[in-house]
Parts: sequence; structure tokens; C-alpha cells
Amino acid sequence: MHESSSTEVLVAILRMEIAQLAPGERLPSSRELTGRHGVSPVTVSRAFAQLAAEGEVVTRPGSGTYVAPRHTRASDDAPDTSWQAVALAGNDFDAGAADAPSGPLPPGTISMAGGYLHPALRPDRALSAALARAARRPDAWDRAPAEGLAPLRAIFARVAGGDLGPHDVLVTGGGQGALSMLFRALAAPGSPVLVESPTYPGALAAARAAGLRPVPVPMDDHGIRPDLLADAFAVTGARLLYCQPTFHNPTGTVLTPERRRQVVDVARATGAFLVEDDFARHLGHGRPVPRPLVADDRDGTVVHLTSLTKPASPSLRIGAVIARGPVMRRLRGMRRVDDFFITRPLQEAAVELVSTPAWDRHLRTLSTRLRERWTVLAGALARDLPDWAVPRIPDGGLHLWVQLPPGLEDYVLADAARAHGVAVDAGTTFFPAEPSGAYLRLAFAAAEHPADLTEGVRRLAQAARACAAG
Repeated sequence: MHESSSTEVLVAILRMEIAQLAPGERLPSSRELTGRHGVSPVTVSRAFAQLAAEGEVVTRPGSGTYVAPRHTRASDDAPDTSWQAVALAGNDFDAGAADAPSGPLPPGTISMAGGYLHPALRPDRALSAALARAARRPDAWDRAPAEGLAPLRAIFARVAGGDLGPHDVLVTGGGQGALSMLFRALAAPGSPVLVESPTYPGALAAARAAGLRPVPVPMDDHGIRPDLLADAFAVTGARLLYCQPTFHNPTGTVLTPERRRQVVDVARATGAFLVEDDFARHLGHGRPVPRPLVADDRDGTVVHLTSLTKPASPSLRIGAVIARGPVMRRLRGMRRVDDFFITRPLQEAAVELVSTPAWDRHLRTLSTRLRERWTVLAGALARDLPDWAVPRIPDGGLHLWVQLPPGLEDYVLADAARAHGVAVDAGTTFFPAEPSGAYLRLAFAAAEHPADLTEGVRRLAQAARACAAG
């Protein structure tokens, strides 16, 4: 009999014996077992080692092998990870409420939550074709440059405009990972970071994970207020501002041309970086989209972040950071430390996708369909929930920001809505500090059909009535 099979047989025999013994009882010695079962000492040693690894026995050198106490045996105990609370102490991490679904929705639930396109709006066929073409390239599986493929960097630079070139671009694994990298690169742990209020929850989560302290700066109908921004810089000593000047999430606000200049000037005068999150560059609803702030900034104040994820697919994790000066060298260095480079086949697929007429057709179609959907949603709200205020109809993006009437709490209503078969986002999670009121963010791109939005509002009205009834 082979040694390995002999060990397996002996282990099985010993398991049966152990089951008949009490914890702490001694097992037969190695000599007894070799004689009783006709196996070698090596086989006995291997059998004891396996049983010890499984927590079945305890070997005491010079004394023998004993049945393990029941409370230490792996087969009887649930895993105990409580020790990690002590090991992790002093390294606190609060992810907050990132902009992601909390779990699968129950069957029949209409989604008006989250920040991605429904599959019905995605260019899945074009994505599949692009990935197939990319996989056929001879160098598809070669190592990619740390800063990203040159053709892809050129595409991002061209979209940003101005005199930016490929050398100013670092390809990233989508927008969220890039945010995390930027917060670590641009500010030391414990530092303040100024943010619009309200703002994107994923940015708050990334900032806090980097050890930063988000400080709110109020907005109005024209975007972040430059006067209060200057005050916030002066009071906090912050050297970093995170903002979304175009189709702001969640409000849909577009920073006015005058304020775009003022905000950059305030940051420059303070010696601060301005992280421009341009996630919605390709999510316009038909009107001209303002130039990115980075296109008119030659001094390196603006660090621009963009992504292909929102207009294409959650799994097209390709984005870009555009920056000038020493900060780009730092970011490239962090890339080499963090993950070396972004997977080449996905970069190649992104180049294939955005270089074809199919991409332009998709963006035109998407613009039309997004405009149709917010029209349906706004109409349904006006009809079924006329006392809810819609501060603005956005010219781009994926959401309507809705203010609730007095007496309704957003998180209570969000829970009630889910019970009525519609998922929405409570506004509280979008505020870095105390909210200025009760709001909901309603996604009009997450449902399959425009008619689902009408039905979703009907269910939302039912939930609101239930909340009001107490």
C-alpha cells in the first residue's frame, strides 16, 4: 500500500477512536499503532500531524498524543475573529455610505437608486465587440505602461481640451480608485478637505478612508459659493478642494462660467489643489457641456478626474487623472507601488470602444433617452407628489434631487419605499455634516423602462402616505 493511502486509512481509523474518547485522553503510542495496523512510523507521524492540523489532537513532546479539548477543535467551533478588534485598534476606517446598492433588490422592486445605467441603456454589444477585437491584438497580454496606453491617454487629453497632451494623463482603474489615490497623494492624514454640500458619498468615503476630514462648503443654484469657499480655506487651512462643477451629483447643478473662474482663482490664491470630478462629461442631455476646469488651468491647480464607467458599464473600470507638474510624478510613483499598471486588455478594449462610430451613436442615443426619462420622472412627481420640490431639472447626469415637505424624514421614507417595491437614495448620506433639509436622490437611468419610473413614483406616493399616517 502506498504511504499516502496508508496515512488516509490510519487517519480514518484514528478519527473513529477519537470519537469514543474524552478530551484529554491519551491515544496509543506510535509503536503501538505501527504494530497494530502494520504501518511504518512515518505513516503514524503523518497521521498525527494531519489530525493536529485539524484540531483533533494535541501532541506533547516526550508525553504522547492526546484528544484535543472540544472547544479548540476546528470541526466543532465557529471561527473566532474577535481578536481582530484589538489588532485593528488605532487604524479606524469608516467607509460611510458609498454610492452603491446595499444588496440585491427583492424581485419586482423598481430601482430609482444608485449611479449606473440600466443594462437596457448600456452599449453592451459594442463593448463585447471592442473586447473581442482587443483580445486579438498580438500584444494584448503584454505589460502595459504604468501611465497607461499612449492612444488611450491621447483620447482622454483630447476630450479634456485646451493644450493638454498624453503626457498629462494617467490612466486609472475607474473613478473611485482614482479618488482614493488622489486623496492619499494630495493631503496628509488628519488634514481637512473642502467639499460641496451635498456631495458624492463615495468621495466622502474615500476621503475618510485616507484619514482626511471633509469640511462642507454650501452651494446654491449656481454651484459652490466662492465667498464661503474662501472663508473655508482661511478658517481650516485646507489645501485641497473636491468638487463636481459639471452635472453635480446629486443636485445636477452646473457651476456657472463666472464661478468656474472664481473657484479656481480662490484655490490658486490659497495654494491649494482642486480635484475636479468630471464623471458626467458624457452624460449630457443635449445641450453644450462646459469645458472642464483643467482645460483653462495652466498652473497645475486643477487635478482632473474622469471615467468611462458611467456612460458605458460598471465593469468598464477605466478612467483618467489629468494633472500638471510634480503631482503627476507622485501619482505615477503611487501607481507603481499600488498596482504597477491597469490591465492591458481592458485598456485596449476602451480604445477600441471610443474610437468607433458606435461610441458616438451610443452617446447621442443615451442623451436622448436620458432626457426622455427625466421628463417622465418629473411629470410623474408633479402629478402624484405635487408638494415635493424639484429645485432644478438637470441638463445632464442620472438623477433628480428632490426636497421633501416638512414632516417627512428621508431615511424613514427610503425604508418605507423599499417595503412598497421601489428603491431610492436617502439624501442624508450625501451631506458631509448636518443636512440642510430632507431630500431624496431619484435615479432615472436605473430602471428598465420609462414606464417603470411612473410606477415607481406611484409606489413612492403610497410609501409617503404610509409615513404620514404614522
